[in-house]
Amino acid sequence: MSFRQTFTKFFNNHSETSDKHWDSNLKTHYFKTTKDKGFNAVEHFFNQSSKFEVIAKSDTHGEISANYKSGGKKAFVIATVIMVKPFRTAVDFSVTTESIIPFDLGYSHNLIPKFYNDLKKDLTHIPNNN
Repeated sequence: MSFRQTFTKFFNNHSETSDKHWDSNLKTHYFKTTKDKGFNAVEHFFNQSSKFEVIAKSDTHGEISANYKSGGKKAFVIATVIMVKPFRTAVDFSVTTESIIPFDLGYSHNLIPKFYNDLKKDLTHIPNNN
């Protein structure tokens, strides 16, 4: 991890996943499911925890937005579910921490792997996304 990447990780209040992210924990995760089942699993993941409050959802766009609150910290989370091939569905997260200062010391960066680990309990993860 370069100095710039370390600086960005800790002195930023926003993190999101992508196919070509420099951090392997923040690369897009693919699951062996359909878009509808994946969307329902993400929605269930948000609804099962008292830490989440679902704000909006769009079945047609495959997006769910929610507020996350844990230990006095708040974050705004957007989950996007897209089927790229039959039984190959991508799930991406975007997390923005709400705070007085303009950085979160890696809090948003560390939340995304936790979300993926919880989601892997309900969906079959496809480890190699090539």
